Amino acid sequence: MRKNRKPVVPDAEGPTPERLRQGAVERLDHAIADDAGRPARPYRGVDTLVQMLRRMSISPAMYQAAEEFRVEFHRASLDPLRSPDLGRIRAGARQAEMPLSLRQAEARRRVWAALTAVGGIASPAGSCLWHIVGCEWSVKDWAARRGWGGRPLSPEAASGILVGALGTLQGHFRLG
Repeated sequence: MRKNRKPVVPDAEGPTPERLRQGAVERLDHAIADDAGRPARPYRGVDTLVQMLRRMSISPAMYQAAEEFRVEFHRASLDPLRSPDLGRIRAGARQAEMPLSLRQAEARRRVWAALTAVGGIASPAGSCLWHIVGCEWSVKDWAARRGWGGRPLSPEAASGILVGALGTLQGHFRLG
């Protein structure tokens, strides 16, 4: 059953109705600058980790550990959504491979070490960190699509796996 929600009426300067259907969006308390330095629309999407922190399902140290993992994950270029590198030169029918930078290689080493600390990428906690924190899936999506051993999980069980993984990750990063 769906909860009765008040319909969100966007203002002329706010997010579009299409964006509002994608999930929670909130106004920041301060303006941010765009690429040209002009004030930009101060809205942002509220992700799973922020919601869990606000509900006090996770501690601030767990949230910080997740943010550190997310930064390393993106620095390592492991995120599935990225634009093509226009600097690559076509070499016949195939593209020339660009080697990893030292920064990317070091970030991949740190991501691998974090995943190893939670039991490896094939473990429930490792898969949970990879998809929910790294790829930024929702807990519900991960539970339905990946779950454990290819079987769907309940969102409550998936949330418990995430909390446990974040606790171990907090210890790995020596936070709190």
